[in-house]
Amino acid sequence: MSIVDKVKQMLGQHSDQAKRGVEKGGDMFDQKTGGKYSDKVDKAQEKAGDYIDRGEGEQGGGTPGAGQPR
Repeated sequence: MSIVDKVKQMLGQHSDQAKRGVEKGGDMFDQKTGGKYSDKVDKAQEKAGDYIDRGEGEQGGGTPGAGQPR
């Protein structure tokens, strides 16, 4: 299992925590930069949340990566 697969699996299992982390990190970045890049940070947070949500649906009930060649 590659590191990317492991990260996807972790995000699927802990999606709420991952989303909170993305929000907290983006908010901290905004604070440190005085909000200079807030529009870009908001977009990145939204896209990261969408990616995390999409990963939840792919998890299904089976074992991730099972039956796929390495």
